[in-house]
Formats: sequence, C-alpha cells, structure tokens
Amino acid sequence: MVVDPGLTMDQRALVIKIQSSSKMLAVGFVLGIPLTSGGLHHGITEQPSGFLAALAGLALLAVGVTGFLKSAALRRQLRQITPDAWRSPAVHLPSARKAATLAAYVNGLLVVLSLGAAGWLLVKGVGWGAYGNSAGFGALLLGAALPAALGLAAASTVPQLLRGIPAGAKVGRALYSVIMAVGALILGNGIKDAEPMALAVGGTVTVICLGAMTLLGRAAKRMRGETR
Repeated sequence: MVVDPGLTMDQRALVIKIQSSSKMLAVGFVLGIPLTSGGLHHGITEQPSGFLAALAGLALLAVGVTGFLKSAALRRQLRQITPDAWRSPAVHLPSARKAATLAAYVNGLLVVLSLGAAGWLLVKGVGWGAYGNSAGFGALLLGAALPAALGLAAASTVPQLLRGIPAGAKVGRALYSVIMAVGALILGNGIKDAEPMALAVGGTVTVICLGAMTLLGRAAKRMRGETR
C-alpha cells in the first residue's frame, strides 16, 4: 500500500508501523480461523489429530490478536496527531450536523449489509455441505468472518460520526471501496460469462458502494466546514 505523500513525517512513520502490524493481523486471522475451526471439526468428527491443527491455528490466532492490539495502539497514537480524528470545529453548523448524521446512516447501512452477508453465508453453508467436512467448515467460517469484520469496523465509526469526527466518514469510504471491488469483480465475471444474475448483483453492489462513497466524501467536507 502506498503511503499518502501528504502526511507528516510522524504520521508516515506511524502508518508504516500500522501496515506492518496489519500484516500480522491478516496472516494470523486468515490462516488461524480456518485452521482452528477445521481442526476442531476434524478432531471431533474424524480423528484426534485434528486437535493438533487446531492448536497451530490458535497459535496463528494469537499472532493475529497481537497484530490487532499493536495496530489499535498505533492507530490511537495516529489519531492524536491527525486533524480529522478530532471533533470538527464546524460541527455546530447545521450543514455539518446533517452531514454527520447522514454519514452515520450510510455507515450503519454497511453494518447491516456486512453482518447480513455473514449470516447469509452461514445459512447457505448448510446447502453447500460445508458443515459436513472439516475443510469446508473452516473455509465457511473464514468467509463469514470477513464481512463480519467489515461490519464491526463500520459500526465503530458510527459513534465517531455522531460526535462530529470526520475520520469516521473516511473509514467508511475505505470499507465501501473494498465491497465495491468485490462487486466490480462479480460484474466483470457476469459480463464475461453473460450471466444475468451476476450482472444484476455485481452492478447493484457497485452502484450502491459508489453512491455511498460519494455521499461520505461530501459529508466529510461538510463536517470539516470546507463546503456548505
């Protein structure tokens, strides 16, 4: 990931450290979740050797938790020296308050969609037969954990926005951009394979995310008092 050239030296140093910690978090959780859940499934339903894989998964999860805690601490430091992480001085303006409320609703929609997607995957896993084998069970839990994590991250921005902190809108835009990339991929596959369902789903997701990102960008500017 390219570091924003507009950051100060102190901000750049913290961002680089955050990126390093985030890699620990990603590796720990992406490998740890399926290995732990799949290992437990195998140990309970097949052979006790699955518990050894579960222990290895727990070790990886510990690495992920360590990365998360380090990243959270570094992010708190970064917020102390980032203007957008403080309550906007323009928040007393009606336009800024309305923008903050709108951004909170937009990010709240992301929470609902993300957690709904996680629940949908868990339910669909029954039909896919994911609960009947260890590898499928591990993959299913990992797949459900990803949108759930996005939803929890979006949920953490809602209180910030209600307090008039513009950073919540920036985080929301970043989260929507992740989902938009997935929507664009689905849309591209739909065009390639001429599948109406993929075209409809991918197009709808892409349009919704693009609209949400536009609204959040405008809201952030109004919250800073840059526009009315």
